[in-house]
Amino acid sequence: MLFLLPAYLSENTPVSHFGPVIQEYIMQTNFFFVENEKTARKVIKFFAPEKKQSDLRLFLLDKYTESADIKEAQERMLDGQDFALLSEAGLPCIADPGNLIVKWCHEKNIKVIPVSGPSSIILALISSGFNGQEFTFNGYLPIDKSEKKKKILQLESEMQKTGFTQIFMETPYRNVPLFEDLTKVLSPNTKLCVAANINDPQGEMIKTKSIKNWQKTTPELHKIPAIFLIGK
Repeated sequence: MLFLLPAYLSENTPVSHFGPVIQEYIMQTNFFFVENEKTARKVIKFFAPEKKQSDLRLFLLDKYTESADIKEAQERMLDGQDFALLSEAGLPCIADPGNLIVKWCHEKNIKVIPVSGPSSIILALISSGFNGQEFTFNGYLPIDKSEKKKKILQLESEMQKTGFTQIFMETPYRNVPLFEDLTKVLSPNTKLCVAANINDPQGEMIKTKSIKNWQKTTPELHKIPAIFLIGK
C-alpha cells in the first residue's frame, strides 16, 4: 500500500489538529518517499516522536527524480512492502511531484490510501470569500518581470470573464516583489486575497481587499509561506 500522508503547514500547529491515523501509518512503515530528507524527518518526529529515526528509509522524490532513482523502492513495493508519501507541506500531489509514484501504483495495482490534512491552497480559497465552485490553481508565476506582468493581466482577464477564482503562489523570498507587482498591475477595484502563515496560531494572516486598499498598506510577507488569490 502507499499511504499519502499530509504534513503540517506550520510547525507551530498543535498535533491535536491532525487525525491520529497519521501517526498509526507512520508507525506501520519505515519506508517513505520524500521531497526533502531533513524536512521529512522533522515531520515524522512531529507526528510520531517515538519513531526511531535510524529505522527510516527515505527515498528522494522531487521534480528531478527519474524512474531509475526509485527503482529499489518500486521493487520493494512490488514485493509487498508498504510505503508512505510525505509532502513538504500540506497534502501530497497538490503543488507537489508525488503524483509520479501514485500514477505508477495505479499501473501496478498497488492500493493508494489518502489521508486527510491541510492544503494551503484550499484553506486560502475557503477563507478568501471568492468563488469556491469554480477556480484555477496556476502554480508559480513566471520569474521574468515582463512575463510575470503579462501573466497577472491574463489571470485578471480570466477572472473577470469567467468568474473563476485565480490562485497562485511564490517562493517565500519572492513574495514581496510579487505583491508589489500585483498592486501595480491589477486594476484598482480588483480584489486580492493574501493568505500567509496558514495554520500558524500566532502568525496567520488572511485578508481580502481591493487593490486600491492594498496600496495603502504592505503586509509582512518576506520568507513567509503565502497563497495569493484574485477574484470577485
